[in-house]
Amino acid sequence: MSFFNKLKSRLTRSSAKLEEGLEAIVAEAPEAAPAPEAPEAPQPTVPQAAPVADAGKKPGLFGRILGRSEAEAAPRRVLDDAMLESLEELLIASDMGVDTALRVSANLAEGRMGRRLSVPEIQGLLAAEIARIMEPVARPMPIYPKRPQVVLVVGVNGSGKTTTIGKLAAQFRAAGKSVVIAAGDTFRAAAVGQLQVWGERAGVPVLTAPEGSDPASLAFDAMTKAEADGADLLLIDTAGRLQNRADLMEELAKIVRVIRKKDPSAPHNTLLVLDATTGQNALSQVEIFRKISDVSGLVMTKLDGTAKGGVLVALADKFGLPIHAIGVGEQIDDLAPFDPEEFARALVGADV
Repeated sequence: MSFFNKLKSRLTRSSAKLEEGLEAIVAEAPEAAPAPEAPEAPQPTVPQAAPVADAGKKPGLFGRILGRSEAEAAPRRVLDDAMLESLEELLIASDMGVDTALRVSANLAEGRMGRRLSVPEIQGLLAAEIARIMEPVARPMPIYPKRPQVVLVVGVNGSGKTTTIGKLAAQFRAAGKSVVIAAGDTFRAAAVGQLQVWGERAGVPVLTAPEGSDPASLAFDAMTKAEADGADLLLIDTAGRLQNRADLMEELAKIVRVIRKKDPSAPHNTLLVLDATTGQNALSQVEIFRKISDVSGLVMTKLDGTAKGGVLVALADKFGLPIHAIGVGEQIDDLAPFDPEEFARALVGADV
């Protein structure tokens, strides 16, 4: 199964919410006055009429090219102010945020007011607008010649940092890079154990410290070890922390300061892992983590478990931070580079 098909099948909660909303909007169209009946055309006087096709016979190739008959055509509604307002409300309810929803709706409506649109047509237009917003931020994590390249991974509790690090390590290792993982969540034995499982699976060493150790010291020691081993990449896990806990955020700031004592240019990447199920709360997480750790890129996880996939559009629109990858499951191939067109079409339920 291609990643697009997997993404579409697992974004059904978000896409179904949008599609059902669009169907309801189109169905709310005010009844139009019946069109006046056209006068009957005079019958041609010919010796014999040509045979008439059976009513139940399927249309030929030419008929299929022209499209379905009027009776079979999808319901349509005139795009007017009332419909546009309903569309804006639907996008806001899909967690795109007010500003982004208004922008997407306005762009969709430009030059199309008064046109009769069907649900599939609206889906295609929405997908195009969403992809246009997200195209500038769809960038893979940059790889630098610096060795080791230090990648600090941050995020709140339960966002999927540990699993994301394991998947990234396996993928970079498969691409021929030498990778070291530092288990910087020294307060949670389960996180260390999970990383060790991924390390064994990927053939990547995992550096640990006794439970309760200073994570900043572990990060410093890991950089020394990775440098001695000539590793290409050092992925540093960190403990999950709430963005409204000043003490935990100061601990993260200390990790960054200690890393920079070892290498002033590090961390070379700071990835913020976001849980899609948190919806609009993801925006406040980005704002706070950027101040503390200079976030360079985003990874969005758990898109398969939410109807709030639209928040990724709001993040791209508001911050413009690179979105390196998205996750839709627990398997190694369930984390893939972010493709704006595939995501946009999957989000709105449009066909390939």
